[in-house]
Amino acid sequence: MKQMSTELPARVDIDELRKLFLFERLTDDQLAKLAGSGAMSRFEQDEFVVRQGDPAECFAVLVEGEVQMIQETVSAGTVAMPRTSQPGVYGGATAAYLGDRAPQTYQHSLKATAPSRMFLLPARKFAHVVAEWFPMGMHLLDGLMSGGRAQREVIDRRQRLTALGTITAGLTHELNNPAAAAVRAVGELRSLIRTSRMRLAQLAEDGIPPERLRAIIEMQERCTAAVGTLPPRSPMEISDAEETLGDALEELGVEDAWDLAPALVSAGFADEHLAKVRDKVGERHAPAALRWLAGAVEISQMLSEVTEATERITSLLRSAKQYSQMDRAPFQVCDLRELLDSTAAIFRGKIPPGVTLVTDYDPTLPPVPAYAGELNQVWTNLIHNALDAMGEEGTLTIRTAYDEDEAIVEIGDTGHGVPEAIKDRIFEPFFTTKSVGQGTGLGLDIAYRIVAGRHGGEIKVRSVPGETWFEVRLPLREPATVPAPA
Repeated sequence: MKQMSTELPARVDIDELRKLFLFERLTDDQLAKLAGSGAMSRFEQDEFVVRQGDPAECFAVLVEGEVQMIQETVSAGTVAMPRTSQPGVYGGATAAYLGDRAPQTYQHSLKATAPSRMFLLPARKFAHVVAEWFPMGMHLLDGLMSGGRAQREVIDRRQRLTALGTITAGLTHELNNPAAAAVRAVGELRSLIRTSRMRLAQLAEDGIPPERLRAIIEMQERCTAAVGTLPPRSPMEISDAEETLGDALEELGVEDAWDLAPALVSAGFADEHLAKVRDKVGERHAPAALRWLAGAVEISQMLSEVTEATERITSLLRSAKQYSQMDRAPFQVCDLRELLDSTAAIFRGKIPPGVTLVTDYDPTLPPVPAYAGELNQVWTNLIHNALDAMGEEGTLTIRTAYDEDEAIVEIGDTGHGVPEAIKDRIFEPFFTTKSVGQGTGLGLDIAYRIVAGRHGGEIKVRSVPGETWFEVRLPLREPATVPAPA
């Protein structure tokens, strides 16, 4: 990039300054003083007017051409504002009127994106002009700037804490169900295991030969292995099988035959299996052996429930870890599908019963170099907004694709939509359509800063009533210089 131009014409045209909205209410004498204190300078395309971090020595106003403000931040990396060609826009040492309390270096860069002319006013002259001509305005601006900065910091922290609380509540709700199921199953297991031991002891007391006891234990292993692996049957087929087996057990003299039949049917038991039991253990020991077998099958079923519940807990914790990116490098090559799934899993407890979640992932989407934890914050904000827009009913859609060198993530909802009049403002800080206390207006601002600033991507919205899509585009190639970590 080129450095600031040093070509300064000898005089400034007062009439040209008067046309700028920034100076339109000044008197001729005031304009003459400005013209005498500043100078015009020309800048070629891609030439910097001021650079962030350099000494703040100049207040710059666009007269003709096009400029773009660029800011390097810790939390959002490089943030490039939209280009503007409106005469009168300004940058540089904009807070020079604060004196020693003003930043001593430029807080942003200002770049000409087309051949441009700028009116340059030394910072000390600008500070004198504001203090001399607008003393009350200077104090108001001072209070507004310091108060706004403090307010932004407080609300930004509150927004993050609120989002964390929402996710934590959803995760707690989701963990409660499998944890309760595991506790219940373990309680039943204690009772079943105690009963199984007593029945086995009863068989021994009844004098069952060791070889027949071994045979029934081997049959128990086959029965428990069959639980959950049998071909699916309709409820009617299962009911008929239980009725048939119950009658057969009663004929053998088995007590509580109808209570034992469901467990044995789930293990694939039928009349031919009863015959095998009689052959292996004998008529005398068959009823007790069948009761013990039924108990063993129930134990296996309870163990399956405990396994399923603990696997669900593990899955949720894995999703939480993936969401928070614990123990991961902040900048990494990551799978967007995993990030989206982990965020959706964290949100599952907050999705109303009337809202359907639909995912449509492109299986050919390559990994993306990104700050995974920060992208999860983007998905969180977009999904949260979509759920708010739909209320109790609707369809939440998450889909991915890619186009040449960009990955595309789209999050859609069937809510009321974004009015055309405010589409251009939804990414502004503090702008919100929610009622007081319901939103801070920072969710989409944070998402924009992460996508555009941290990743050099793009986020935009298209919306009609009943269909809104937020589209996030991320570069598939790792940047030559990774932005500073948050």
